[in-house]
Amino acid sequence: MFKKIGPGFLIAAAFIGPGTVTTCTLAGVGFGFALLWALLLSVITTVVFQEMAARIGILTKQGLAASIRSQLQKPWARNSVTVIILSAVVIGNAAYEAGNIGGAVLGLEAFTGSQPSPWFSWFIGAGVFVLLFAGSYKTLEKVFITLVILMSISFILAAFLTRPEVGKVLAGLFIPSLPEGGLFTVVALIGTTVVPYNLFLHASLVSEKWESVKDLKAIRWDTVLSIGLGGLISMAIVVSASASGLTEVSSGLDLARGLEPLYGKAATYFLGIGLFAAGITSAITAPLAAAYVAASCFNWKEGLSGRRFRMVWGLILLVGVLSQFLNIRPIEIIQFAQVANGLLLPVICVFLLWIVNQSALMGRYRNKTWQNIAGGLLLLLIVFLGLKSILSVIFAL
Repeated sequence: MFKKIGPGFLIAAAFIGPGTVTTCTLAGVGFGFALLWALLLSVITTVVFQEMAARIGILTKQGLAASIRSQLQKPWARNSVTVIILSAVVIGNAAYEAGNIGGAVLGLEAFTGSQPSPWFSWFIGAGVFVLLFAGSYKTLEKVFITLVILMSISFILAAFLTRPEVGKVLAGLFIPSLPEGGLFTVVALIGTTVVPYNLFLHASLVSEKWESVKDLKAIRWDTVLSIGLGGLISMAIVVSASASGLTEVSSGLDLARGLEPLYGKAATYFLGIGLFAAGITSAITAPLAAAYVAASCFNWKEGLSGRRFRMVWGLILLVGVLSQFLNIRPIEIIQFAQVANGLLLPVICVFLLWIVNQSALMGRYRNKTWQNIAGGLLLLLIVFLGLKSILSVIFAL
């Protein structure tokens, strides 16, 4: 079974970042267990589209961006899609990297009980640099499996400490409801799980682990298991937050502080470890995904240890560390990235559905009818998320 575990754990680790921890904390504090169904829906959506991306990756042996570009005959269409992809993933991940590193710093502070130090960001950045520079997929896989398991233990134990009522948890999970003021949080919960750059990352990574389409069963097992576990972690955060007694939330660290008076120092340690793991995994996958996207767009064949590949992730990591160290928040760049991601997600999902139905490319592995129906229905949700992301930026200006 463990030999079949692979890049899915990198995808799960990628979407459980500091932003997800904060969003799930807000959901639990504001609405208790009522919005757990939104996380279940987001996990299903993620599994459906990530499986399509992985299937394209193992069949074509190239990145998702290259697969999309190869299907576009008109230069203007090919160039337009390339600009959107590069803007959303490369520029966007550079803008978000400071938050990823910042989340890891907060977790480190909570676990060690030490005072905030600006040098923590350099320490974390150095660790990320060493892992990525090693250029070994097997090493990254082992690190991510360890970190996801660490997050699972940390957040699920914290949830058990709160002793939630199982009946209420199940009701929130399987009986959809929308409390007053809950729509924005539902959108945020789904949006923080269904992440555009993970589609590109997954399509590129499957060829690092597996060799042929004969491994498709293992790829699907890995996808369902790892993303399902990621969803379970997110749900555990919601459950923990519902018992925290908090009234205001500014970061995931607030959850640790809220649980400490009720459940002791152990809750702080568990959540501190979990938040550190969430931050460090996202701090690794964001520059890694950007490098894979650039390589796919520009047809670089050099792989993880290539000079240009390293230059891309190195630049994004440096921007993130400096922004965190100097306490810089590039609001305009973040807003631009939000708009680009809002455009990218529905566009990429449309292309996914289109490509996985191309008989010439996919052969007998093209979508079945039920997969197209499920993908089409979930695409409507994706379009809504994209519009909401763009409108939220427009009205914030």
